[in-house]
Amino acid sequence: MEKDIVISIGAIFVLLLLSAFFSGSETALTAVSKGRMHALAKEGNKRAALVNKIRSEKDRMIGALLLGNNLVNILASALATSVMIKVFGEAGVVYATLVMTLLVLVFAEVLPKTYALHFADKMAMVIAPLIRGVTIVFAPATAMITLVVRGILKALGEDISKVSAGSHLEVLRGVIDMHTGPEEETQEQRAMLRSVLDLEHVEVCEIMTHRKNVMMVDASKSQTQIVEEVLDSPYTRLPLWKDDFDNIIGVIHVKMLIKELRAHEGNVTTPDIESLVTEPWFIPETTTLFDQLQAFRQRREHFAIVVDEYGSYMGIVTLEDIIEEIVGEIEDEMDEIVAGVRKQPNGTFLVDGDVTIRDLNREFDWDLPDEDYSTIAGLILHEAQIIPDPGQSFNFYGMRFDVVKRQRNQITLVRITSPKPVEKTEKI
Repeated sequence: MEKDIVISIGAIFVLLLLSAFFSGSETALTAVSKGRMHALAKEGNKRAALVNKIRSEKDRMIGALLLGNNLVNILASALATSVMIKVFGEAGVVYATLVMTLLVLVFAEVLPKTYALHFADKMAMVIAPLIRGVTIVFAPATAMITLVVRGILKALGEDISKVSAGSHLEVLRGVIDMHTGPEEETQEQRAMLRSVLDLEHVEVCEIMTHRKNVMMVDASKSQTQIVEEVLDSPYTRLPLWKDDFDNIIGVIHVKMLIKELRAHEGNVTTPDIESLVTEPWFIPETTTLFDQLQAFRQRREHFAIVVDEYGSYMGIVTLEDIIEEIVGEIEDEMDEIVAGVRKQPNGTFLVDGDVTIRDLNREFDWDLPDEDYSTIAGLILHEAQIIPDPGQSFNFYGMRFDVVKRQRNQITLVRITSPKPVEKTEKI
């Protein structure tokens, strides 16, 4: 009898190990990084590819692991009860329940699952071949169990075969929002990643340089004046107009002009300006940033003229504008830095009316809507439904907006009071 007890205890120990294996495997395969496994599989890692294959059959995987786990746990409990009854009599049932509950909870559930949570990727690739074998062996049983479960759920009015896992973009946005780390650095990273996803939903009219802020060249001026204006400009490309601002006849590239001047030993009257002018590229204001980025790449151009539905000139958009939407403001030694936002000692912000809401949301991690307007002045006009006078105040979206200056019908300066503390004070 003692020999039987020793064998039974040994069997219980083995069954607990198997229970720990099944419990840890379930947690590891559930918590494993799908993105990392996909990347490793592309690099030729066979274990990662096997993990992806197992995860693609989630019903079979979960069914096999739960079936195996319950089998070994029930068998271990039965053996433990048998051993305890032989040793302690009828009271052995109580002792077996207490001991097995403790052993299963600590060594077959909490311990392996805790380890699997912290080393999910490593463990998943180690146990993948074994789990693949388990799913194959238990395939007939798990298939039957799955059919029964789905049948019961369908009878209760829940058809899980029609349940959608949700948009991949929604999942990705959620992962970005959960990204943590040093506050300022993490905020910039989240803004950059969100901007990449937003390229398909933002139109060029929301980021373009408005026509009133575009430096242009009048084709009716003398050649000497045109050359001087182009060389004095901080920009590399300038639109050329004739007779009317809407009549853009071409674009002058500073680099081409400099090459021509060099060829003529700096004589500004010799180069043929018309031969240096490239044909303007007109794009509709509704073009998305994603489409425009692809178009810039395909045409190998960096500059486009934005027009509205009537063909009227609205502004310009450049490749740099789109890149700045992703990585933030890019300033070089030729940029004219204009203070669009100034943080005040009392914690409020003085904001020019033409500063875009996207820039404010990016810089300060605010959540102001920009679907129907693109600037802070546009938001106030849309929400107030009036053209406010200086001194008027409004409360929208948990923030206070004080109109400081107005030029004719245009709001030029706004004071914003945000309840959310902002650490960053850089100008944008």
